[in-house]
Amino acid sequence: MSVVPILHSLLLLTLANGSPVVAKKLFGSRFALALDGGVSFFDGRPVFGASKTVRGLVASTVVTAIGATVLGLSFQLGALVAIAAMAGDLFSSFLKRRMNLPPSSQALGLDQVPESLFPLLACRDMLGLNYADVFLTVWIFFVGELAISRVLYTLRVRDQPY
Repeated sequence: MSVVPILHSLLLLTLANGSPVVAKKLFGSRFALALDGGVSFFDGRPVFGASKTVRGLVASTVVTAIGATVLGLSFQLGALVAIAAMAGDLFSSFLKRRMNLPPSSQALGLDQVPESLFPLLACRDMLGLNYADVFLTVWIFFVGELAISRVLYTLRVRDQPY
């Protein structure tokens, strides 16, 4: 088990996935351009939904890249973690729309695993993680996100309590 790389990974994942939530709270509807442009998939449902925005993608990338440099890691690594985390989040949203779940609804596991697993696999070597570390980090992120989400909801940072 690699404690420091796991802690770095958890911090970067938290920045990557938390920045869009904070950006929404700070900016409200400003800069909230839907990543899918409001386009529907062939099934008539949105590709991702209006809650997946350019603002969130930019916030995640910039904040996580800067956070990586604060941790002594490369700016590029931070940006890659953020982009892969957002890809995981978009993947989840795409699947949730296909399952006819509304935006911001909870799908336990689907909301936490891809947004942590995608970046950890993409950056595993750069973060110094082995596969057991990746599994442990995904599990810690999963449990931690559920706990932190409730706190953020109580503080009125999140719109949903999950």
